[in-house]
Amino acid sequence: MTSAPRLSIGLPVYNGENYLAEALDNLLAQTYTDYELIISDNASTDGTREICEKYAAKDDRIRYVRQPKNIGAAPNHDFLVRAAGGELFKWAAHDDLFAPGLLAACVKALDEHPEAVLAHSYMAIVDERGEILENYDYRLETDSPDPARRFRSLMFGEGGDDYYGVIRLSVLRRIAPHDSYHNAGRKLVGELSLHGTFVQVPEVMFFRREHPGRGDNLGTVQKVCTNLDPRRAGQSKVRLYAEFAAGYLNAIRNAPLTATERRDCYGVMAEWLGGKPLRKIGLLA
Repeated sequence: MTSAPRLSIGLPVYNGENYLAEALDNLLAQTYTDYELIISDNASTDGTREICEKYAAKDDRIRYVRQPKNIGAAPNHDFLVRAAGGELFKWAAHDDLFAPGLLAACVKALDEHPEAVLAHSYMAIVDERGEILENYDYRLETDSPDPARRFRSLMFGEGGDDYYGVIRLSVLRRIAPHDSYHNAGRKLVGELSLHGTFVQVPEVMFFRREHPGRGDNLGTVQKVCTNLDPRRAGQSKVRLYAEFAAGYLNAIRNAPLTATERRDCYGVMAEWLGGKPLRKIGLLA
């Protein structure tokens, strides 16, 4: 009986024919090969299915699953976590690009830092043609031994797409699943930071593609959240922000923290609540 691959890559996709093949080529060209690649097609109506079936037929590391209907981006992401069989897990977007050494560098970083829950590389923003627009300057203190400091850094600083890092699957399954309220992916990363440090590989190996069809470029908060889960249609911005804040509070309450660490994290949350989110929805002047 063969053992399961050490790393599971989960690739959720909906109508991704424009960029999917390039992303798959990048993943299959990785120098680290002990992985499975699970593709969950969210009932695409373009040529996505044909592309997935073609790649699955030529590489037995690929498992292609087609959802019978569009369940929304967030449930599709969560499906992949449940389907994974590896010790480590990585979400991969169908429209991003990956240097050949990305997986090897992230797995090595986690092996060298057993206290860390996530490893990622520096990233660049690329355009529709894959041309670099900007190298992202990662300044977050996610490597701090102090959970409140890590948490504060993520709450008040701009991230480096740690969401797409290599994550210890046992920790990812311990926290709340990816939800569909405002900025739910950011909350997920913040919750991970309460469980351990992050390691950044100081080399640009992840390339986030910006284009009009990307899920977080759909306009209003309500449109973005409805894309994450169709059941969000018609929900108010106040509710979508309130669930976001409640998600953080639940994350602090459930995290493996000392009493002092928990108090400090609640203090960070109080500071944050007094500023950005409530002003955005008009509850503070």
